[in-house]
Amino acid sequence: MLRLAVQRCSDIGFGSALLRDVCGARNAKPLGGERTVAKLSHVDDTGRARMVDVGDKTETVRSAKARASVELGVDAFSALVARNGMNDAQSDVVRSPKGDVLGVARIAAIQAAKRTHHLIPLCHAVPLDVVHIDFSLDRDHSRVQIVATARTSASKTGVEMEALTAASVAALTIYDMCKAVSKAIRITDV
Repeated sequence: MLRLAVQRCSDIGFGSALLRDVCGARNAKPLGGERTVAKLSHVDDTGRARMVDVGDKTETVRSAKARASVELGVDAFSALVARNGMNDAQSDVVRSPKGDVLGVARIAAIQAAKRTHHLIPLCHAVPLDVVHIDFSLDRDHSRVQIVATARTSASKTGVEMEALTAASVAALTIYDMCKAVSKAIRITDV
């Protein structure tokens, strides 16, 4: 099915930047020029999934950042902040009936980054040097902003999947720990 979607995109000529992006061919030439489709690195010439061979690459320092937001809603956000006696810039500790939300979310995110290759089938196991998880409370929008940074000094492949996994799992953990307070929580902007 993926092959068919790429074929159809190439047939219609990539008339807009949005269409080129959706079709996965950011480097394709627009209408009137020679059409090319960017090749998916995890798909072989027959359309089968494959692991990318990074054996000939040099180990380098690699770093990636990913972000996510958890929109708690005014009532849940206010209740969590008020319940803990937090003032405007004092603390990032948010407790729910299940405990320290951001502390648990931080640990879950770090664990998830370390196990990304177990979750994403064709992802390489990367020796991570560090995973940082930063939270900021956005009172104006009743949300928690998450920034996950992953870094390695000895890898032949990037760490963007580890950073994305960490940010996503942090957001999911916040959702899980706060869902008893509100059912209107949304995870956005991953």
